[in-house]
Amino acid sequence: MADAPPPATESKPANPTTPTTPAVPDTKATITFDEFAKLDLRVARVVAAVNHPSADKLLKLTLDDGSGTARQICAGIRADYTAESMVGKLIVIVANLAPRVIRGEESRGMLLAASNVPKDAAADTPRRVVVLSPSAEIAPGSIVS
Repeated sequence: MADAPPPATESKPANPTTPTTPAVPDTKATITFDEFAKLDLRVARVVAAVNHPSADKLLKLTLDDGSGTARQICAGIRADYTAESMVGKLIVIVANLAPRVIRGEESRGMLLAASNVPKDAAADTPRRVVVLSPSAEIAPGSIVS
């Protein structure tokens, strides 16, 4: 006589009050496909990262974006990532965002990240930021579509 299989275990649903539960998403204006198509989304590899010298929430990242010229961006991910943990990571960037000086450092692009609560949430609301990365190795400069 064969042994009976073990009883199935029930999984408990996630607690809806945990910090990883998304808040009600901000609704933004609808854009056309042509407007979206103006974004140049690319894969980049972080080749160097340091804490921003004059901003507690920012990391200064040097990227290989496949162009042959290093690109610098500033990213507000320091609460969730150390500079050391970012080196070598593949990330997704908006490559054609106009350059902007952030606290004295030029940022030439923006990395894509997800968050469980909006940036402007109350200061006591726990916020988690997760950098978006390709799920497999692919060359810096690869187009995201």
